[in-house]
Amino acid sequence: MGIHKHLASRIAQALRLAFGGEAGAGLLLLSVALLAMGIANSPLAGTWHHLLHAPLGWSPVAKLDSLHLWINDGLMAVFFFVVGLEIKREVLDGELATPAQRRLPVLAAIAGMVLPALVYLVAVRGDPALAAGWAIPAATDIAFAVGVLALIGKRAPPSLRLLLLTVAIVDDLGAVAVIALFYTASIKLAWLALAATVLAAMAGMNRAGVTRGLPYVLLAAALWYAVLHSGVHATVAGVAAAMTVPLKVDRGGESLLLRMEHALVPWNAYLIVPLFGLANAGVALAGSPNLTLPLAVGLGLFLGKQLGIFGAIFLADRSGFAPRPAGASWVQLWGLSVLCGIGFTMSLFIGSLAFPAAPALVEQAKLGVMAGSLASALAGFALLRLAAHPPPPGEGDHP
Repeated sequence: MGIHKHLASRIAQALRLAFGGEAGAGLLLLSVALLAMGIANSPLAGTWHHLLHAPLGWSPVAKLDSLHLWINDGLMAVFFFVVGLEIKREVLDGELATPAQRRLPVLAAIAGMVLPALVYLVAVRGDPALAAGWAIPAATDIAFAVGVLALIGKRAPPSLRLLLLTVAIVDDLGAVAVIALFYTASIKLAWLALAATVLAAMAGMNRAGVTRGLPYVLLAAALWYAVLHSGVHATVAGVAAAMTVPLKVDRGGESLLLRMEHALVPWNAYLIVPLFGLANAGVALAGSPNLTLPLAVGLGLFLGKQLGIFGAIFLADRSGFAPRPAGASWVQLWGLSVLCGIGFTMSLFIGSLAFPAAPALVEQAKLGVMAGSLASALAGFALLRLAAHPPPPGEGDHP
């Protein structure tokens, strides 16, 4: 076990160094998005689509009979597992551990999901064919947003990055809830009961003090398989499984949750998410598609996110509900709010769930996600650069 742990740590460290940390992860995602767009608008488009969607000659899971499904329903379950580990750590022993710490990020994240959804619904003008996409602009891509913020370097106060991370963590939890509640097919009770049994067994191992990783990994795979066949989206199993992994320190002075998180985060950032982006971000620009859906998604991300998050921070500070982060100016907080409009991974993922029987609408949603995310990244970066030198404490109290 020790050999595998140290090997995983060395590989993780090599990935971090190779891609330059958080800024490198963001730039890698940008490169992947551009590559996917380039392929989708090149003579290779047909070949690439066939590679992703053609039925596999053999699959160990019959329900996943294409490479695209393995990426979206298989690898993305690992992505959500890591998200679950991060959420549990922050809630139990991190920056969301106390009610006072939770107030601002929870309020900002909720407002940052509600306002984009409202902007979207207003923009589609009640079209029932498009209403299912309301959650597409409600999500924030934490890797992309943190990567852009990292480009500002030490000119941005640490409290700004902390707020972005905590808002994104709560946002991720909200996105998982939305997927489970609103993008679930018909429920198959037998499979759901099996999933509940496996989850209970994992929770029982936690209570019994089991701190070896292999039993959790094996049962997590069984949980994923059961959820995949239950009608609930398989990626929800990733978050559910993560909630059972023990955070407490074992006899060897280590935490299984932290070991798993540290080992998987680089794979998430530098392999799983880029692969997902490569498989899902490409959209053909030829022709004249209906712009209602792209415009609704783009406005939801660019306008809805900043209005919701910045408005929540401003009202919380002014009302005394929760103070704004120390050392952060209002312009910096505005820039941060705009950055949260980078949807990319989560927005693309929800877009694929919103219109499962309408590939043309999925493509239109992709266009909106790419446009809204790009506008948010550029505008957020510009605002943060303009506010690179925060005012001394006590100044800049008015937005």
